[in-house]
Amino acid sequence: MSAPDIRDGGAVDAYTAAQTAQDAAVGHQSRNFRLWRGADGVGELRDYTTETNDGMVVLDAVQQIQAEQANDLAVRWNCKAGKCGSCSAEINGKPKLMCMTRLDDLPLGEPVTVEPMRAFPHVRDLVTDVSWNFRVKPRITPFTPRAPDAPDGTWRIDQHDVDRVQEFRKCIECFLCQDVCHVLRDHHLHEEFVGPRYLVYAAALEMHPLDTADRTTELKEQFGIGYCNITKCCTAVCPEHITITDNAIIPLKERVVDRYYDPLAALVRLVRGPRRKTGDGNG
Repeated sequence: MSAPDIRDGGAVDAYTAAQTAQDAAVGHQSRNFRLWRGADGVGELRDYTTETNDGMVVLDAVQQIQAEQANDLAVRWNCKAGKCGSCSAEINGKPKLMCMTRLDDLPLGEPVTVEPMRAFPHVRDLVTDVSWNFRVKPRITPFTPRAPDAPDGTWRIDQHDVDRVQEFRKCIECFLCQDVCHVLRDHHLHEEFVGPRYLVYAAALEMHPLDTADRTTELKEQFGIGYCNITKCCTAVCPEHITITDNAIIPLKERVVDRYYDPLAALVRLVRGPRRKTGDGNG
């Protein structure tokens, strides 16, 4: 038997038939969504119903509603792969990435509620103004490496010290940890507290084996680390699974306590003088 001639439409028909069979095998169902609509903090949840397929994520459904029912819906997204951090929102009341939240994991019989993050100024619909975060970062003393160890301008560091800070570099700046933090979300202390994301950034610098700067005073007096009561909610929402509380915030808190609240350490400093930070990753 000869192969189907594409000029006769045989190959096209075979492809179409295969696609139709594949589509038929995928589960289809109507699902209800409640999306926040409004601007500048004023608005309401509006109901939408759309067809969903197996494997869809919340962002797929939101874009489908935008295309078919609400062309003026404002929603921020970029990579759709969980790496850009753009599509942060509150899904059924929990801070999540829309592109990484599968509809299969949400209760089938309940509407899927999608709202903007609450810790930042609302712009429109599902979009918030997160620019405050970018103003915070320059306030933190930047990376200050020690002099090179070798004549060729390179350094020698232990792999253990490298591994210690590598986890912090996974941050995609989705700001979900900032959104869930009660200090920012409920108490709005943005001028006094930098939030979990930038405590992670500070920890990455403080624990870097080459860094010589000392940010302990900044952490206490400018960045408000004392406001954190280590509920670990930031760790729970991190899509990169960074152990924010245990590996970043608590060690920084310990440094502040040792410096300012430990009477024995104060006595030692009085006798020996101020300790200089070394490049061994433990300073």
